[in-house]
Amino acid sequence: MNDHDHNHDHDHEGSALPEMDLRVRALESLLVEKGYVDPKALDVLIETYEHDVGPRNGARVVAKAWSDPAFRRWLLDDATAAIASLGYTGRQGEHMVALENTPAVHNMVVCTLCSCYPWPVLGLPPVWYKSAPYRSRAVIDPRGVLQEFGFELPAEVEFRVWDSTAEVRYLVLPMRPSGTDGLSEDELAERVTRDSMIGTGLPLAHAPQRRQA
Repeated sequence: MNDHDHNHDHDHEGSALPEMDLRVRALESLLVEKGYVDPKALDVLIETYEHDVGPRNGARVVAKAWSDPAFRRWLLDDATAAIASLGYTGRQGEHMVALENTPAVHNMVVCTLCSCYPWPVLGLPPVWYKSAPYRSRAVIDPRGVLQEFGFELPAEVEFRVWDSTAEVRYLVLPMRPSGTDGLSEDELAERVTRDSMIGTGLPLAHAPQRRQA
């Protein structure tokens, strides 16, 4: 089942950059030109927001849904309000829909015409999410895409590919890993990966190793 909306009311490839992108790029250029920011340091900062800070918000949403049945129901019924209740709101996250993975159904998210992405819960979109190969192949060959991400699902699992739009952005609620019944929300959040909230990955089966200071 593919849920597509090809009437995206937003900027696409070849059109002008969104105003926010233009402002960010102008600020980035100015900071580098004036010598305030080393380009390498800027890359590290962007990498941090892409992989760490943003996705941590989504991870806490997922962890709460795993731990709190009432919140889980609220998230699946009205994701925008449920997510906002945790303080994660803002541009690119005004209209959210949560998609629940089950043993029978696996959800994946794509934006076929550009790269709509829920920044408040997932941070900056990864480069591959914006690439033409992912945007096209996620629709026509989702199993093949997952194989490239390093995992396969049983043949009987139904794939549902959801196309983000200017009006709606999606958050995948992955299945809770087995053996995590006694974990706190904080510990559960550590198991949630950014890719698992897009549908191109799975939560971590084991606790991640702590980074050395």
